[in-house]
Amino acid sequence: MREESRRPRAVLAMGPGVRESVFSGGALDRLARLVDLHGEVMHEVDEKVLAETEVLVTGWGCPPLDGRLLRAAPGLRLIAHAAGTVKTFLEPVVLRSVRVTSAADANAIPVAEFTFAAIVFGAKRAFTMAHRYRAQGSRRDFSGLPWLGTHRITIGVVGMSRIGRRVLALLRNLDAEVLVYDPYADPGEAAALGGRLTDLDTLVRRSHVVTLHAPDTPETHRMIGRDRLALMRDGAVLVNTARGALVDTLALAEEVTSGRLDAILDVSDPEPLPPGHPFFALPNVFVTPHLAGAQGGELTRLADSALDEVARYCSGRPLRHEIHIDELGRIA
Repeated sequence: MREESRRPRAVLAMGPGVRESVFSGGALDRLARLVDLHGEVMHEVDEKVLAETEVLVTGWGCPPLDGRLLRAAPGLRLIAHAAGTVKTFLEPVVLRSVRVTSAADANAIPVAEFTFAAIVFGAKRAFTMAHRYRAQGSRRDFSGLPWLGTHRITIGVVGMSRIGRRVLALLRNLDAEVLVYDPYADPGEAAALGGRLTDLDTLVRRSHVVTLHAPDTPETHRMIGRDRLALMRDGAVLVNTARGALVDTLALAEEVTSGRLDAILDVSDPEPLPPGHPFFALPNVFVTPHLAGAQGGELTRLADSALDEVARYCSGRPLRHEIHIDELGRIA
């Protein structure tokens, strides 16, 4: 069945400016061929618009999706989210009657790429060396570094999430031992991805680089706390592109200020960090403003992913990235 053979009523729901940044390069034209698209973007729940809506295409800044939405949109059958997590705005009750998909897999691509780069730069002490170069003007000063480079190091991957799996695939480009911690993972699956499943304490104790890819849940809150940071070997690098709440910020600040550990942080707790936070001044800490996910031209992947799901729905094909209610407790 061709994509244009069925045209359900659809609405875009997202924050101001999101449509223009995400749905570029002909994406809106494609959506208009798939559905009968309402002309205006819905920033707040509009009961009149929703009354005849079957497909809702959401993005960053969309209104809450809850019981009120269901009452306003009795014919709603699909929510295609053109971004990553849905947990910040979607109530579980919606999943009982509406199919929901996410572009989290598409968003995982740039995060994994960013993480791989962070691991390599961290292992090469690129940020410490850049600081020394600026301060001293010397050619190369490797003094005081406990180890350097990626050759035969051990890398610990915490979480076999979408992003964690992609990171594991990229790590095959390195001559490194890879340890994996994920309480839901199967050892055979971890091995197939190039890693060896182990417990978290063993992972942080043995790894030269620890990279975090777990969701923020009550079970993972500050999972890298004072005790586990103390287990990490001298000179180890902590990479966090997941959620700031996975790490005890105060305990990490003590470790990096002493110079015992390095950190590359794309997320933090709190986020953003307050001006003047010590992380910004330390040569062994590199902080970025939550930019590992899709940015700029990478945003087109999110639109493409959402529109592919709309096309599958319209033609009666199985959805590829559907979210189920029993997954909410352990997805990012």
